[in-house]
Formats: sequence, structure tokens, C-alpha cells
Amino acid sequence: MSNKKRVPAIDGWLDMNESDPHLLGYLDEQSGTYFFPKDVSVSAAPGFADAPRKEVALSNRGRLWSYTTNHYKPPEPYVSPEPFEPYTVAAVELTKERMVVLGQLADGIDPTSIEVGQEMQLVLATLYEDDENEYVVWKWKPVGA
Repeated sequence: MSNKKRVPAIDGWLDMNESDPHLLGYLDEQSGTYFFPKDVSVSAAPGFADAPRKEVALSNRGRLWSYTTNHYKPPEPYVSPEPFEPYTVAAVELTKERMVVLGQLADGIDPTSIEVGQEMQLVLATLYEDDENEYVVWKWKPVGA
């Protein structure tokens, strides 16, 4: 186990609760619309541009909506392991919010073992490290895996 501090790769996107992690989004309280990422200056809900928004912890479970395996190395600022290894991106529809959030499939999960409609849960994973910190992102894994 590393003694490095675990911090979000993008500040404010994760709550960093190791045992029950959540993404942080906005709720437009007038329209009931959820947003992620939360870095929106105005509501994108039609007719609610100036509606108040509050930060909320989004569902950390949902259904696999789609997925694909990328066999190419994306350009910077993507941080890729060397040598590059293909990775799977899962599109998961969050349970309560009914919005789709993309994230990589968790390490050790074989993409041939997942199916559209399967229940997924959010987990934290290290994207990269420096001398002081581990920079953490979310990934998706099947519930119970």
C-alpha cells in the first residue's frame, strides 16, 4: 500500500469516499435536471438558464448502456501506461439521474464478460502518480465483481 495521498485527478469531480465513492454533479432545482461534470456556468435545461443549482452526490450505480474497447493511444492530456494497452470505456446510465456517464472499465474486468443492461458500480482507481500523490479517477465494474 502506498503512503502517497490519494487526490482526484480533477478537483471537485469525486467525493473520494473510498468505501462508497460518488461523482459530484449539479442538480438544477427548478427543472430537476442533473449535470456532470458540474463545471457549467448556467443550466442547460431549456428555459432554466438562470435556475439555481446545488452540488449533489450522483448515484454510484447504474445499468451498462453501451461499451467499446479502444485499441489506439489517445493524444495528450490522456495519461497512458507504457507500453500502451487497449482499454474499455463503459457508458453507464445512473440509476436515479437517468443520465449516461462514461468511464473506463475497472482493471481486471474482461470486457467479454460484460453485457448491456448489466448493473454496474463506480469504483476509484489510480490514473497516475507523482512523488507525492496518487491521482484518482472513477471506473466502472459489474456489481459483485
